[in-house]
Amino acid sequence: MTAIHELGALELWRLLHARELSAVQVAEHLLERIERVDDAHAFVHVDAELALDRARAADAADDRTAIIHGLPFADKDLTARAGQPAAMASRWLEGAVAEQTHPVARVLDAGGGVVLGRTAAPEFGFAGYTRSAVHGATTLPGHPELHAGGSSGGAAAAVAQGLLPFAPGSDGGGSIRIPAATCGLVGLKPTRGRIPAQGGVGVVGGLVTAGAIARSVIDAALLTDALIGRVNGVTPHPLTLRSPERDDGSLLAAAMRGQGRFRVAVLTGGTPWDSVADIRIDPEATAAVDATIAALEAFGHEVGEVALPEAAGDLGVPGVAGYPGAFTDLWRGGAATIPIPRDERHLLEPLARWIIETSDDLTAAGLARAQLWATEYERRVLAAFRPWDAVLTPATALTPRPLDWYPVDDGEADFHHQVLHTPHTSFVNLTGLPALALPVHRTDAGLPMGVQLIGRPGEEATLLAIGRQLERRIPWTQRVVDRMRP
Repeated sequence: MTAIHELGALELWRLLHARELSAVQVAEHLLERIERVDDAHAFVHVDAELALDRARAADAADDRTAIIHGLPFADKDLTARAGQPAAMASRWLEGAVAEQTHPVARVLDAGGGVVLGRTAAPEFGFAGYTRSAVHGATTLPGHPELHAGGSSGGAAAAVAQGLLPFAPGSDGGGSIRIPAATCGLVGLKPTRGRIPAQGGVGVVGGLVTAGAIARSVIDAALLTDALIGRVNGVTPHPLTLRSPERDDGSLLAAAMRGQGRFRVAVLTGGTPWDSVADIRIDPEATAAVDATIAALEAFGHEVGEVALPEAAGDLGVPGVAGYPGAFTDLWRGGAATIPIPRDERHLLEPLARWIIETSDDLTAAGLARAQLWATEYERRVLAAFRPWDAVLTPATALTPRPLDWYPVDDGEADFHHQVLHTPHTSFVNLTGLPALALPVHRTDAGLPMGVQLIGRPGEEATLLAIGRQLERRIPWTQRVVDRMRP
């Protein structure tokens, strides 16, 4: 008999809807499993009382049509929930309790979800790995010597251990795609503006959006639909991007069909960070891309090549040091909104302190120039990618990183090492495009390696259709389930 934690989210939803399983049974099973199995340190807080209250309410409801009715999830530790810890993995905020609930948590509650607790993140989500002085390191399940990726590393480690069927994350430079690929999972970063609750609209730089991590393409689509807010009584933000009208507009429907023939380009010619970093693409990352190309061609897709536009020039905006300068200034612009007094910055870890302190020198003119440069770069990237339905890159340039690989005592060096590990992810945030991480390859040592498919604005359905086709050919979902078993 299949154990509850081995079931996918859609399978669980069907059983809950048919009353063959109760939400309480599911919550109790996973709460017990979190306590017993979480060797990777995915969770930083568990609220069994709240979870069981929500589960009992779901079981008592006559209407079970809510999009994730009774399904368990967990808040990323950066997502506030009233009455829950709100330290954001920072010693500066240690002991803080949230007074309000973040819109991402509210929309998942409205969708019928049952929250079990909070998953680990680095301080303020600034790192592409998950470690903090408050909670320690979150590791790749089964490999305690390796990082799980970040900043949504706790979410990915929870799904990979069978503690959750899926999990929401947030992504400002790769923070969903990096841990998903590292942990052998699927990760979807939607288009800027697609998620009403947190889509990059109305924030400095427009980089961060909520998204989904799951074992399968179908489950990632289901959670993304829930994040979009396809539930009664939820009014999308007026600036939210609307998807093209096709069928019922459901990403889940597109993923379940998994149909179509598409034009996919392999990214060539380097990365946006090449002017400041000696980027090396590991042979295992190349093998992941090659395996994807072979599968795409077997399905009859057209495969070609495309290069990024020049990333080091001024693009008509003098005073900006190309892509590295523009992205870093926009990142600093977001960090400048954290209201920490100067005399308390010693409580920050070196990475956060470096980002926040260097933001002090960012002028309004400098931030405006960075945004203008980013806007022009976005226009050029979209023009280059326009002939293609999707663009293929490695998800990470290197294999999962050892715990001691990042120089955590030097914030600037730490940031540089993150660029070396993941040079293909951040430009997708800067341009606002959707991207899907898929765990298509395993090294000889059994480590997951993934690829990234980048789509046109609002075309998550195309990415999910391609991903579902690849999933039929490459058994990554079964690999995760097999690892969960004794």
